[in-house]
Amino acid sequence: MTILEDARAVIDEGPVCDACLGRCFADRSFGLTNAERGKGLRTAAALDDDEPYESVDPETCWVCEGRCAEFDEWAERAADAVEDVEFDTYQVGTRAPPLVEENEELLRESAGLDADAGERFKSEFNREVGKRFGELTGTEVDFERPDVLALLDLGEDEVDVQVNAAFVYGRYRKLERDIPQTEWPCRECNGTGRKNHEPCDHCDGTGYMYMESVEELVAPYIRDAMDGESAKFHGAGREDVDARMLGTGRPFVVEVKEPRVRHIDVEAVEEEINEANEDRVEVEGLRLATYDMVERVKELDASKEYRAEVEFDEPVTEMAFHEALDDLRGTTVEQRTPERVSHRRAAKTRTREVYDVSGELHDELHATVDVHGEGGLYIKELVSSDEGRTEPSLAGLLGVDAVVTALDVITVEGEEESFEDEDYFRDTEERGDTGEQSETEE
Repeated sequence: MTILEDARAVIDEGPVCDACLGRCFADRSFGLTNAERGKGLRTAAALDDDEPYESVDPETCWVCEGRCAEFDEWAERAADAVEDVEFDTYQVGTRAPPLVEENEELLRESAGLDADAGERFKSEFNREVGKRFGELTGTEVDFERPDVLALLDLGEDEVDVQVNAAFVYGRYRKLERDIPQTEWPCRECNGTGRKNHEPCDHCDGTGYMYMESVEELVAPYIRDAMDGESAKFHGAGREDVDARMLGTGRPFVVEVKEPRVRHIDVEAVEEEINEANEDRVEVEGLRLATYDMVERVKELDASKEYRAEVEFDEPVTEMAFHEALDDLRGTTVEQRTPERVSHRRAAKTRTREVYDVSGELHDELHATVDVHGEGGLYIKELVSSDEGRTEPSLAGLLGVDAVVTALDVITVEGEEESFEDEDYFRDTEERGDTGEQSETEE
């Protein structure tokens, strides 16, 4: 059959509006809306048959039940629903009434068309409302990770708006010991502060092992600036709670849920954080980032440089100390899961490289040791041996017990190279032109 013969078959199932007629042939020609395509086919059929042209009011269409005349209305409702939300990108999804979807199938079957001919009602509704929504809000469509998703429930006559998270990247330095990176709920009372109906002795009834964390000292400022509901802290690894993080700092991303503001003054927020947390925690290089930056930060396996203050149980000579460091330099270390973290990590043996090591013996019992090692190398155990769980170790090579009394992370190597790609940051100045909503369904 020709396209006009197919079009006549659809028209004969009328009343069918131009959009529903054209939607059956959406895979033919380009640059037309389905309504334009349907009107063209209806006109061509009337001319070919030398019959009077008869238009169909969308309100009388038995397929969409007048829905194809509501694109403007739904776009305006969606725009009203996000008028107090700042965003650059969007996507529109549609929940069509079951009867409309059944009518679509019946129309194609009755007209003798393939069941998958053209496109679905939901695809057209997404696209047509999406174009109008973009024009009303001055934003562009994004099919991967839009700032907002407007879900149109036609059956329930509701617009549901989902505001996706915003992300801020930066680096932090932890200048004070005994501050964990993230919140540390008490494992004895599961963060409730009570055990057996009494205040928990393990955490003094606070519910937390530590009352402050880098997350708590940084994330709330970013959350408040973005007027978000909550915030989550993602770090590129973490240092021990009793270790300082110095030097260039550790990369992190703060994820803000349901933000109403996205284009914040990151320099002002950075200054506010640093003034409030002087001599404890400071941040630098805050930038608006994308969702992909979270995984990029979490997957970073950078090498690190540490400085450890070491105390020996027995006197150590200068020669023995430096010979032990020479033996550790460039070696591959096998480390079983340390005893101190065995309660929260699976037991396994890992191999890690010691790229470089140097040190200074202050007296027979005290030394400073600098280590540049592969990501994931346990430095305290590299010094102490952890009762033989780490081989080789400084203590094992010296034949004396050794313990790290203070540990600092000096550098997280490679973060500049890993995070310099501009694709992972948001442009705070430019906004693209309004795009068209694709034919993807909800």
